[in-house]
Amino acid sequence: MYKQRGDAENRIKELKYDFGLETFCSNNFWGTEAAFRSILMAYNLMALFCQAALKNKSQVTLSTLRFKCFALGAWITKHARNTTLKISATGEKRRWLDALFDTVPKQKAPYFFSNA
Repeated sequence: MYKQRGDAENRIKELKYDFGLETFCSNNFWGTEAAFRSILMAYNLMALFCQAALKNKSQVTLSTLRFKCFALGAWITKHARNTTLKISATGEKRRWLDALFDTVPKQKAPYFFSNA
């Protein structure tokens, strides 16, 4: 039974260091609970993104995602009522990002979520 929860310490460290869980406490109980739930919702959204778009079987931390997916130069353009996100990436990184964005619209529920 412990094998299923064996990775819980790593998830707590990730919440603490990547999502700022250690610095969200306020003097108000309900404010602290709202911040905690917001952090958990962000964690779940990132886990869903990893499962749906990256198709990763292993857990990926937010800092890894930030480096691979989000730390890119980009700009938004508008032309003929269409808004386009232009990403500054070339070569292998461009092919990887194109494949990543192509998989997202094809996803269908249900998704599997670990209780760890």
